[in-house]
Amino acid sequence: MILNKLKFKNTLLDNRIVISPMCQYSAHNGLPSKWHYKHLLNLCSTGASMVILESTAVSKNGRISPADLCLYNDKHQKNLTRLFNFLKLNNDTKIGIQISHSGRKGSSYIPWIKSNKPLPKNKSWKTYAPSPISRDKKWPTPKMLTINEIKKIINKFKNTTIRAKKIGFDSIEIHMAHGYLLHQFFSPVSNKRKDVYGGNLENRSRLLIEIGTMMRKNWPSNRILGARITGTDHLNGGVEINDAIYLAKKLKKIGFDYVSVSSGGILPKTKMKQTEAFRSNIAKKIKDESKLFTTSSGMITKHETAIKLIKHKKLDFITIARTIIKNPSWIYQLANKVKEKKIIPNQYKRIFY
Repeated sequence: MILNKLKFKNTLLDNRIVISPMCQYSAHNGLPSKWHYKHLLNLCSTGASMVILESTAVSKNGRISPADLCLYNDKHQKNLTRLFNFLKLNNDTKIGIQISHSGRKGSSYIPWIKSNKPLPKNKSWKTYAPSPISRDKKWPTPKMLTINEIKKIINKFKNTTIRAKKIGFDSIEIHMAHGYLLHQFFSPVSNKRKDVYGGNLENRSRLLIEIGTMMRKNWPSNRILGARITGTDHLNGGVEINDAIYLAKKLKKIGFDYVSVSSGGILPKTKMKQTEAFRSNIAKKIKDESKLFTTSSGMITKHETAIKLIKHKKLDFITIARTIIKNPSWIYQLANKVKEKKIIPNQYKRIFY
């Protein structure tokens, strides 16, 4: 079943395994580098039905780091078009893109240089958030967004959505998790506003729904539209599963095709404990309640786990990242195990005899 096709309206995925977005922090002035060509072509050669490009910033101050991919001007669009066409020329894997605004989590060092550290003042930029609450000790206090600034951010997402459509991506995923701006609005940990964008769950979801509605209007109905959402903050007083179910139902009503369930990230340290497929039970509840196609990442490392998640309908498809980097033949090994060798290239089949 895990290697069965999955249809999203007019887009057909060849199997139920998708490569999750992975930030590479290797862009130059927001543009893809040689690393992206090599990295993404390798991922497209793993047997996955779709590869989703890393979190791509909708504005300059929406970057996580100075080396983020961006899509907010003509130069970004031209260079991402070149990358997209290169990938399509060399394989028939579906290609998606994830778009995001970092909010208070931005203006950060590249993680392998300094992990979880803000840039020094001479290299940093002003960050924005729903409330003037810093991410952690020694992080700067972000500027609280005004209503007018919120409207401008909605337009930033609109601009990037339209550019992604023109490039030709098969799928677009909006990032509403991992402690980035939309998650900051959604979580009571970071949102202490007193206006229509803060307070109760409806208000904290408002910006997410407004941007989602805008994206649905500007994204082709025959291409995949998804959202990465937070199932739980793993914190007392944070996002809980019922909040996530509420959001997923709203996204379903708008016309989204899937949600990718993540968790944690609103603070650098939470109560999250990572074990094999640790988010799958949360994802199953969201799937059952929302009736949306649902996926989840998070420590799906074993073939047996992936098979059971699809067989028992906990997920509609799985998203993997670190697993495939560690073992690029993981999907082919799975295909061999379940005796579905059709997806294994003929040139490789003798390896699995």
